Formats: sequence, C-alpha cells, structure tokens
Amino acid sequence: MTISKFTDKLFSRAALRGIVAIGIFMVFWEVGARSEEWFGHRFPFIGLVPPPTDVFVSWTGLIADPSYWQSWYMSFLRVFGGFMAAMIVGIPLGLLMAVNRTFYGMAFPSFEVLRPIPPLAWVPASIIFWPTQELSIAFVTFLGAFYTIVINVLGGAKSINKQFLQAAQSMGASQWDIFRRIVLPATLPSIVVGSAVGMGITWEVVVAAEMISGGGSSGGGAGGGLGFFIWSSYVGGSYEQIIVGMISIGIAGYISSELLRQLGGLLTPWLKTR
Repeated sequence: MTISKFTDKLFSRAALRGIVAIGIFMVFWEVGARSEEWFGHRFPFIGLVPPPTDVFVSWTGLIADPSYWQSWYMSFLRVFGGFMAAMIVGIPLGLLMAVNRTFYGMAFPSFEVLRPIPPLAWVPASIIFWPTQELSIAFVTFLGAFYTIVINVLGGAKSINKQFLQAAQSMGASQWDIFRRIVLPATLPSIVVGSAVGMGITWEVVVAAEMISGGGSSGGGAGGGLGFFIWSSYVGGSYEQIIVGMISIGIAGYISSELLRQLGGLLTPWLKTR
C-alpha cells in the first residue's frame, strides 16, 4: 500500500465515521461511569465500570512496564503457533476430504462428533495429557482455529461448479491440473475467510486458556500472557487494568485479522473490485 492510498484510506468517510462512533462511545462511557459522582444516581451496568480517563492513566503507567509487553509477546506467540499448526493441518485435511470421497466418508463423521466440543472444554484434558502447560495452551489454541478452517475449506471446495471439473476432464486435464488450476484457486477465498474467523476464535481461546492454566510455563509472572494479565489484575483489584487488558486483546486481534485480510487480498487479487 502506497503512502497516498494509506492517506486516502485514513481520511476516508468510513474512517471518519469510525472515529466519530468511537468518540461518541467514549463520551457515553465517561458519563455513565461517573454518573453517581456527577448526577447522584448510578447508571445500570456502566456505572460500575472504571471511566476511560482512569483507564487511560493506568495504561500510560503500563507502557513503560516490560512485563506488560512481555504479556503481549507471549499471547501473540501462542496464537501464532496454534494458528499456524491449525493451518498446516486443517487446510490439507479439508482439501483431502473435499477431493476424496472415501477419505471423506472415513474422516468426516469423527470430525463432526468432535467439532461441537468447545475448545475450552479440552483444557482439563490437555493439562493432563500434555507434559507442560505451555503445550496444553498451544493445543487448545490449535483447536480454536482448526475446525473453522476445515469447515470453510470443505464448503469452498464443495461450492465449485461441477461443470468446470467436467470440462477440464474432457479436455484431458490431469487430476493435479484440476486441483492446481480449479480446486485450489476456487477454495482460496474460503480459506481466507476461515482463517480470519479462526484467528478471532484463537484469541478468545488463548486468553481463556491463560486464565485457567495460570499463564502457562511462565508460572504467572512476566509473560503470563494477556489472559493472565487480566486475571491477575482482577485478583489484585485493579479494575482499570482489567479494561486495559481487554482493550489490548481487541487491538491484538484486530492487528492479526487485518494482516490476514491483507495477505488474503494478495493471494486472491481477482476478488478486488477496484
């Protein structure tokens, strides 16, 4: 993306609407959080939340704290590791089930039985079966993206018009040519969508896994991850830091998903409308 395109996007109507919406939300949050102080009556729910000004002050104090950034790093590392493992295993598995009826008939029933089980339900079992808590977190994070990726790959492959496959076969195309020139390009958009959705689920899972497992092998100290950062802030009664951790997760998830969308745009240039 060139500087001019970035500038145009930054000052576009959509970006300005987003900025205005965030500004209105922040004002509403500040007024609601200080409702008892200003109006003598506490607003429901939002009146119990720390105001954004206090959250900002707490955040500025954390910027110089290395353990805060270590938590970012550890959560990113766990998400990236689990997500990449899910891509490496899930994409070939989905494509294989899509092109091979025999394998589909053998693998899909077991896959469908395991798929509804929430990844967090695997946390106790993974802590028992894996030798370290770090591996148990990685496994649960892997599950968070794996099923979504496989389902999207299957859906994308099955949506291919069979006439395209029949036309390629009638012209003498080999199975490899059909896969390389028809199946894979047609499935790429679904892979991109599944990856973006899976990334969001992966962040949700890793945060909860860090809370449950006590931050993994770090023992809950520096580098326990953003999930353990939130939990330790709750235990310590620092409610402003809880909000900081929640916002940090939102920012981290947005960055991850945006990087995937940009990569997906490069891999599927034919989908661009401009």
